[in-house]
Amino acid sequence: MPSSSRLTPHPSRIRILGIDPGLRATGYGVIDQDGQKLSYVASGVVRTQDGELPARIKILFAGLQEIIETFKPEACAVEKVFVNVNPQSTLLLGQARGAALAALAHADQSVYEYTALQVKQAVVGNGHADKQQVMHMVMRLLKLPGEPSPDAADALACAICHAHGGQGLGGLVTAARRRRAGRML
Repeated sequence: MPSSSRLTPHPSRIRILGIDPGLRATGYGVIDQDGQKLSYVASGVVRTQDGELPARIKILFAGLQEIIETFKPEACAVEKVFVNVNPQSTLLLGQARGAALAALAHADQSVYEYTALQVKQAVVGNGHADKQQVMHMVMRLLKLPGEPSPDAADALACAICHAHGGQGLGGLVTAARRRRAGRML
């Protein structure tokens, strides 16, 4: 059978998993990117109960493994963690992030990391946007009929950031101008 008759995936389509790490609630968001078009696939939260840290880490790891197996992403975007006012909270958040990174590494996923500033810049166009502005733009960019949970919205924002090349919306406009200029030559 000639190779041209085989069904092959669209070369520009990519599935992106965004993760917003948290010890109580780790948000996840899955989108498909086909050129400049973004499509919502799924989102939600992996939740843990109060209890021993190792058991909670195990729940996060297993939950993310299941999400990876279910949605089969080609790229994963994770928000970087910075030091909070409370060092203990920062340490716990870092451990939740470690569980997420371990699950991604275990599944041989490509991992890309973005700061909160980069995510906000990519989604809203302002690195100092508030959570409501991010939520609004996530809903608008993905044409969602309702609000996802805050943790899921942050994870979707992280996936959108990766889809936008981490450059922000301004990077998309510049890239589009370059493409149009290239066609006119």
